[in-house]
Amino acid sequence: MKRIAIIMLLASTFFGFSQQKSKTPTKIFSTKDRLISVYTSADSTNLRLSKTDILAFSDLTQPLETQICVFVNPNKTFQTFLGIGGAITDASAEVFAKLPSNKQQEFLDAYFSKDKGIGYSLIRTNINSCDFSSESYTYIQEGDKELKTFTIDRDRKYKIPLIKKAIATAGGKLNLFVSPWSPPAFMKDNKNMLKGGKLLPEFYQSWANYYVKFINSYQKEEIPVWGLTIQNEPMAKQIWESCIFTADEERDFLKKYLGPTLKKSGLGDKKITVWDHNRDLISQRASTILEDAEANKYVWGIGFHWYENWSGGEPMFNNVGKVHEMYPDKNLLFTEGCVEKFDAKKLQLWANGERYGRSMINDFNNGTVGWTDWNILLDENGGPNHVGNFCFAPIHGNTKTGELIYTPSYYFMGHFSKFIGKNAKRISSVASRSQLLTTSFLNQDGKVVTVVMSQSDKKIIYNLCIGTKYTEISILPHAIQTVVF
Repeated sequence: MKRIAIIMLLASTFFGFSQQKSKTPTKIFSTKDRLISVYTSADSTNLRLSKTDILAFSDLTQPLETQICVFVNPNKTFQTFLGIGGAITDASAEVFAKLPSNKQQEFLDAYFSKDKGIGYSLIRTNINSCDFSSESYTYIQEGDKELKTFTIDRDRKYKIPLIKKAIATAGGKLNLFVSPWSPPAFMKDNKNMLKGGKLLPEFYQSWANYYVKFINSYQKEEIPVWGLTIQNEPMAKQIWESCIFTADEERDFLKKYLGPTLKKSGLGDKKITVWDHNRDLISQRASTILEDAEANKYVWGIGFHWYENWSGGEPMFNNVGKVHEMYPDKNLLFTEGCVEKFDAKKLQLWANGERYGRSMINDFNNGTVGWTDWNILLDENGGPNHVGNFCFAPIHGNTKTGELIYTPSYYFMGHFSKFIGKNAKRISSVASRSQLLTTSFLNQDGKVVTVVMSQSDKKIIYNLCIGTKYTEISILPHAIQTVVF
């Protein structure tokens, strides 16, 4: 008996080793036979997503402290990339409708074509009106708790046609998520869609049903809805459409009403994103909701904006990373950002684009899976906006001349969205000096995309180092580069 047991033990040990041996080894990235393409946009030049170099790798000796380096390690992978995009608001759709047909096509290609443009793959749109609407509105008659009068007829004039054209230009591959700014006035304690106020408890179920009505109505228009956020900026009392949810209130609305209602309605696959506000309070909101098991099960991710610097402080990029450390199983999604306070004299201000580059690099390095700009198009005045809250967009359309104005922000976003593919993996990317910011991704086709942004007033020569290989690259002052190999 003892002999049989020993034989069985030896056999199982051998089988175990055989299983380990049969495992496919992790594929190690190799630079062999790879050429390096460099694309550059730079301040005070005509370079805009321009191919500026084709380089090759050489053997790397020990880098010196006097050399500036970017170290990329494709064997160390992190989050999976979802996409980059912007918001099709009422304002964007109304401006688009005023453009000549040839400029409309140029605009669609510029954003949603990978070949002719920068290949957006994410879109956000508003449920009910927001500040970037020409007026306040809802989809029901005031007082209709049962939602019997619900209709999206007004969206069929501008928003729905543009969203459909965007999806078609992108080859049907856009992920659309939807966000409310305010419930109808009668559902709130201040009886006003504007200036904050709270959703009254007796309307929690009715408001949950509202999301279902909206999503179903859009999907009947053959516009798939990928996901939703619960409330835009739930801690902001704005002069435009707004509604306050404390962390406890958002948690309870999600777990008792919205989550179960979506599931019961056959919409349980929709990706629910909580918070949808600035980086400053993101940790408290995430902890309150995600540490409740019933609420947690409905949450796909945590959304955030970049406006926390209204207080005069710096952007709180590290807060995003802290949330990622605490809840690595949840997705982080940048849901809105724009340059505020429109001024036509600053349409080509390079610093506006640099704000995008700095945020995108830091947000991705802190675990973010996707990045969504605010309005994709505004007019020559930074609107329309029914409360005068005029802002910048990456592209402005002059409704008087029909001209499209491409701002630096468009090109900065393009350095990411044009080259990083869906389901790419972020990989390790580290700069040796603070003059350079960097992030890198490994696409599914095996190509590496490294973005390098210079914050320096001087031209810099840096070494791009991968294992035992490197290449020397020159970057102009205040430039952004995408390096593909």
